[in-house]
Amino acid sequence: MYAWIFRNLPGPIWLRIIEALILLAAVVLLLMMYVFPWLSQFSPFTDSTIGQSNP
Repeated sequence: MYAWIFRNLPGPIWLRIIEALILLAAVVLLLMMYVFPWLSQFSPFTDSTIGQSNP
């Protein structure tokens, strides 16, 4: 898949490397800003029981 993306990017090799890095940065930014915060509400690992008292 990554080879297919790299082969289909336009330009010489140095430009394809820059474009691939920009695409990678965009994907990481999208995941960190939108996807992971949305998914964290469904994660049981964020539920804390420290400091809770049972009446």
